Amino acid sequence: MVRVGPPENGRPGGATRLPPAPLLAVCTGYFMVILDVTIINVAVPAVGRDLSASLTGIQWITDGYTLSLAGFLLTGGTLGDRLGNRRIFCTGIVVFTVASAGCGLAQNTVFLVVTRIVEGLGAALIVPGSLALLQQEYASPAERARAFGLWGSMAGIAASAGPLLGGLLVTTVGWRWVFFINLPVGCACLLLTLQHVSPSPRRFDRWVDWPAQCAIVATVALLTAVLNEAGRLGWSHPVILAGAGLCVVAAAAFVLREHLARAPVLPLWLLRSRTLSGAAVIGLLFNFAFYGMIFTASLYFQHYRGLSALRTGIALFPAVAMTMFASVLSGRIARRTGHRPLVFSGMLLGAAGLAGWAAVGSHPDYLLLVAPMMAAGFGTSFALTGTTATVMSAAPEGYSGTASAVFNTTRQVGSAAGVALGGSLLAATADFVTGLRTSLAIGAAAYLVAAALAAYCVPRKGALT
Repeated sequence: MVRVGPPENGRPGGATRLPPAPLLAVCTGYFMVILDVTIINVAVPAVGRDLSASLTGIQWITDGYTLSLAGFLLTGGTLGDRLGNRRIFCTGIVVFTVASAGCGLAQNTVFLVVTRIVEGLGAALIVPGSLALLQQEYASPAERARAFGLWGSMAGIAASAGPLLGGLLVTTVGWRWVFFINLPVGCACLLLTLQHVSPSPRRFDRWVDWPAQCAIVATVALLTAVLNEAGRLGWSHPVILAGAGLCVVAAAAFVLREHLARAPVLPLWLLRSRTLSGAAVIGLLFNFAFYGMIFTASLYFQHYRGLSALRTGIALFPAVAMTMFASVLSGRIARRTGHRPLVFSGMLLGAAGLAGWAAVGSHPDYLLLVAPMMAAGFGTSFALTGTTATVMSAAPEGYSGTASAVFNTTRQVGSAAGVALGGSLLAATADFVTGLRTSLAIGAAAYLVAAALAAYCVPRKGALT
């Protein structure tokens, strides 16, 4: 077994050439996780037709994955810190790959939702370890900044490839290959990680707080269920109101448990950092806005405008393609400007994009939607690298996995909430376009709140190391 440890600091001339193998291994796993967030959007109409799923069922096929991912990220981060991030990362790859095979073999909606939940569990073990392993393998701040930038770029590449690849697979070999494609990628990622990423240290003083974990899973599940079912049952339905109340109770129970626990899964003192907690909320808001837009736009293009899955992927490409370009660009600019101006301007650009789409009218020409979609995609990814680096820089030593889990938990809660609320607004309004424009307006407001938080919480250049 080849083991590549963290590179030495102080290369001649200040060069920051990254050893590629650990980066490739880690980013391949992260690529799969993000690909499954976006590739499903153009496939769910075909899945719904084949499995006779309702709109609510389609929402659960999408949200079952993000719900599980969000609910178990903190556990994944704590297990990584306790048992070693490489070990947990590899376990996640195995779970994710096996569950993907189950998704592809599903014969009914319930089985597909269950396997999507298991797939999300695997992703929850992968994501915290991905950032922690990059922090482990690349020691100097310059190397880490580049590695985090490339990690963010991988999210852009996966987001860009998802709709096009999903559309191509659905129209050629069928929607099941949207999941089967993960099998060779997962096997390759596992081999690369075992060969080229060094074993991680273990910290047996970090315990998994299972009562707190149950509380956070209940909170995320209830929130997603309320938002998913509100469109079908109505916002004032007793079941919806009871679910919302239980969600608040579960969240309060989590906070109380973490306050009393001797070894909390999320030490509450971490959240006293304005930088860490503020950046985590920013991640929630921009994922809420962006992925809510992608989900509702996919349904809009296929159900309302009658496009095929492949043409829908092409129609969404301007939004997701900009994510790849923006991640690379922001990583380079941040070295000169710091992260605050990039996060702030990215959120303003995202707000302008969604507001622009909402304002163009009920039956706009597609060309009028290109610039708004590009603005939302570029702005979101432009802010992602800086927000990621802000969270990881604010993490105390020994808590990188937990900090990564906090950040990615809030992001996935945002994604699940954006999809759920968008679907419910489409279902609850008689006019499809009215529901779409309302969803876009709410997303634009979320971007604006994120911009305000960026101005307040993201440090200036040189203020945080």
